[in-house]
Amino acid sequence: MRILHTSDWHLGRSFHREGLLGHQASFVDHLLEVVEAEGVDVVVVAGDVYDRALPHVDAVALADEAFARLAASRARVVVSSGNHDSAQRLGFGSRLMDAAGVFVRTDASTVGTPVMLGDEHGDVAIHALPYLDPSALLEPWGLRHRSHEAALGEAMARVRRDLAGRPASTRSVVLAHAFVAGATPSESERDISVGGVSRVSTSTFDGIHYTALGHLHGPHVLADGLRYSGSPLAYSFSEADQAKGSWLVELDARGLSTARWVDAPVPRRLSRISGSLLDLLADPALADHEGDWVQATVTDVPRPARAMEQLRRRFPHTLVLQFPAAPAEAHAPAAPAAGRSDHGITVDFLDQVRGVPATAAESDLLLEAVDACCHDPDQDVLVGASAPPQAGGG
Repeated sequence: MRILHTSDWHLGRSFHREGLLGHQASFVDHLLEVVEAEGVDVVVVAGDVYDRALPHVDAVALADEAFARLAASRARVVVSSGNHDSAQRLGFGSRLMDAAGVFVRTDASTVGTPVMLGDEHGDVAIHALPYLDPSALLEPWGLRHRSHEAALGEAMARVRRDLAGRPASTRSVVLAHAFVAGATPSESERDISVGGVSRVSTSTFDGIHYTALGHLHGPHVLADGLRYSGSPLAYSFSEADQAKGSWLVELDARGLSTARWVDAPVPRRLSRISGSLLDLLADPALADHEGDWVQATVTDVPRPARAMEQLRRRFPHTLVLQFPAAPAEAHAPAAPAAGRSDHGITVDFLDQVRGVPATAAESDLLLEAVDACCHDPDQDVLVGASAPPQAGGG
């Protein structure tokens, strides 16, 4: 049996306000091409189909298209929900979709009941574990403590009880959406820690022929049969150097036979560049990055004016402009001189953090802002000033 392991589609997500739905649609096209070219029997999606619990209608339309096209392909599909998904919304119509060969599992009550598929070697039990919120399961499952380790430990106990009642020749696959120890997070994953604890031991999945992990956006191989596919697209600049794609897994009569990486298309690369503004604008070695999404660190001191505007003339897809962090002592403002006006304090502060005195135009703008903060237009009095005496007051 050939299984294509993918996860963390995050349909509907944007990248620094740039829409990604077209790029995500291209990934769906790629997925269908791999299914046909590689003779894939099952596509497994280990959570986070959507980026939010209330996905935009365009994201729902793309998910509908993806599942319909996969249902019409040679492959069957097994999907579990992630921490970004709404279990109720993603799971709507799941009993109807089962009949089309698209098995969506989002309810904790289904844990321990596998999707049963088969090949020439016999049965394959696919246990698709939805994202398991320890807080929600603490009482219903009688967990000893509120943690992901406890929730997934109980889930895997139910999986093993099911497998123990099946023939020894049954091969096992588990989908799980979790942070497993030994893997490295990116900046774009949502924190799922409970009381500061989010990691799950790799031993939680011992004895399973293949565990398809989701949640972390970079690919990881924690053991031959324990892998993250990562997200199909980069969702933060911390992922600029990550490979993006899926695992093509093959099961033989004994279990896991091979696992091969399949690269996904990269619609637009991510690049992180650093240097003085003049160097960034003139260095011929950076020509290869002119079509990339760019995170630029400008090292000039003082900070140059209109740096983003200038960068975008050469790198039109610059999304992030940042400056090196100043030493900690540089952030400690000096005590304002006695008798200094609010306007004077703001001008001094700008000079201190930027290293360049305010221009006349900036000084005028700061004065206007200070006046707006100190004046109540409804009362036509200065905020904090003594109110005029009221007639008959006492």
